[in-house]
Amino acid sequence: MKVLTVCVVAALAAGTVGSAVAADSDKAVVWRDYTDTVAPANQQAYEAGLKAYNQCLAEHHVKFSEPTVVHETGNDYQYSSDVGPITWADMDTLNTEAKACDATWRAQANPNLKGETSAFMVLQSDMSNLPAGWRTGTPPPILHVIDYTLKPGHDASMAFTDSVKKIATAAAKAKWPYYFMTARIEGGGDGAPDYILVIRSKNWADVGAEPNPALWKMVAGVYGQADADALRKSLGDSIAKASDHFDRYSADLSYTASK
Repeated sequence: MKVLTVCVVAALAAGTVGSAVAADSDKAVVWRDYTDTVAPANQQAYEAGLKAYNQCLAEHHVKFSEPTVVHETGNDYQYSSDVGPITWADMDTLNTEAKACDATWRAQANPNLKGETSAFMVLQSDMSNLPAGWRTGTPPPILHVIDYTLKPGHDASMAFTDSVKKIATAAAKAKWPYYFMTARIEGGGDGAPDYILVIRSKNWADVGAEPNPALWKMVAGVYGQADADALRKSLGDSIAKASDHFDRYSADLSYTASK
């Protein structure tokens, strides 16, 4: 979907109440993200090391899946692997189960890395619109990931979250049929974004299709044009910078826990 013609429009697309997400009763809302950067000459060796690590996870019956995506745009020599959504307590169990494979990773994957970053991603259910069964379904083939860094201070943070929540309410009332997820970044280190928006697509044709109605037309249909314009300005004024990239799911490089 070409929701993201302008970065501010992308931020607005984050807002939909996900009727399928029961945030009050389901605490499995955390992902652990690892993003690896490799040199072009080391890609084949890195991928072999990642497959060996996944095989080790299977042999030790680790019960948490770890899907991997290959960055298709932006830095093409990056891979992201995410464990989740799980609970915070599950992180302790995951560390215990996967510890036996640390040596495999260090011996076969680490030597091929230029660098690695890691962060927690915490689902914002009132800023997301996700299809029924999204927790257990097959990962979407293509993800459009948008990083948002907010302007300093409490006011910008409140303006961003309040604006997105209002747009979420509008999308829910309008039953806008486009899926996306917003997550807050924790522990990302210096330079990490404050929030990410993830748009799920089934193929490149889906990526290029225009939403109908368009985002702002949908918002104006719920609140009226004047309020939609004010909301758009408030949101845009809260954002310091935004960047985006497309990722492609790789079954060959992913670990899928047995059921």
